[in-house]
Amino acid sequence: MTSRDNPFPGIDPWMEATWSDVHLKLVAYIGDSVSEALPPDLRVRSEAQISIGSEGEKRRPDVAVVESWKHGIPPQWAPEPQPGGVLTCEPEIVIVDDETPRWIEIRERGGRLVTVIEVLSPTNKGWDQGNYLARQRTYLQSHVNLVEIDLLRGGRHSVALPPDQVRAPGDSARGLVCVLRDAKPTSRELYYMPLRERLRAIRIPLRPTDADVVLDLQPLIDRCYRTGGYWQTDYSLPPEPPLSEADLAWARDILRQAGRL
Repeated sequence: MTSRDNPFPGIDPWMEATWSDVHLKLVAYIGDSVSEALPPDLRVRSEAQISIGSEGEKRRPDVAVVESWKHGIPPQWAPEPQPGGVLTCEPEIVIVDDETPRWIEIRERGGRLVTVIEVLSPTNKGWDQGNYLARQRTYLQSHVNLVEIDLLRGGRHSVALPPDQVRAPGDSARGLVCVLRDAKPTSRELYYMPLRERLRAIRIPLRPTDADVVLDLQPLIDRCYRTGGYWQTDYSLPPEPPLSEADLAWARDILRQAGRL
């Protein structure tokens, strides 16, 4: 029987191809983990936001209603032949990924925002980067702590730090966590997450009088791997985005040792 455990010391590079599922789980697991370590007058909320209207007015959905016409595709029926009539051909259906932005907020009992935790997604680093950076600027101007967790190999640089101030990754891919403390707005705390190593535990800042919360990312990614069924991945296919030749050879060696290839 195939083991359901993550065979990699850190993140499985094949998980990035379906990051929307990983992202949803990881946001929830981070929220639960942080919540258990908070002072009693702080609380965690997982937030989601969608844009409505030409002015970009923001609304938070209370209930998502999904009708039987999934994705807006009408039911199929057999056309009745008509003398001299024209039968339409079936269209090719392309589903566009419409990802709902999600993040984690830590607030005081009275509602004051203390810390925001963002888990970056491909859209944050791709076609919707402008909206993400606008949200990022709002955080930076609002005197809150900001934690940006970027475990993705693909996409553009998006964390709140100029890319030339980030150490070059070397031969192997890696993720990056950037922490901005409101008490030290001109400095950043960086955690590098090399592909071939266990994910680091990071410190989540709260108020100046509170101790940091330690967030260990590796058990949460391993949990995503199990609950998302990623142990059923077809590892004979190349990962997306592609790995370097050296990283791909390393990954395949790990998989062979684990009996996955």
